[in-house]
Amino acid sequence: MFINDAFAQAAETSAQQGSVFGTVIQLALIFLIFYLLLIRPQQKKIKQHEALLNAIKKGDQVITGGGIFAKVVKADDPLELTIEIAPGLEVRASRGSIRDVIVPENAAEKIKKTPKKTSAANSNKK
Repeated sequence: MFINDAFAQAAETSAQQGSVFGTVIQLALIFLIFYLLLIRPQQKKIKQHEALLNAIKKGDQVITGGGIFAKVVKADDPLELTIEIAPGLEVRASRGSIRDVIVPENAAEKIKKTPKKTSAANSNKK
């Protein structure tokens, strides 16, 4: 009788050790997938945006975080810009508040890609 109990206990401990090792491997794989799919792309996007902000120069057309289109008048300070949002109206803005820089060649393409109202929406007005 004692021999059977001893074999049963030995089998339980080896099974528990295997399950702990398997759990650690599963958690490591989940973290690896999480890193590859979420963290790494976000870090790349942040670095690209920082490079974009650092490359802003006088005369660039920008879009602020609030959606205001403006022209950069002064870009000497590493933390702030002076932008012109209307003729004769200059405003100081933080570099971090700039969402995008508009490149004149691509501006026409971006406008063409915006979805337009379909004729179905216009037909309902009749």
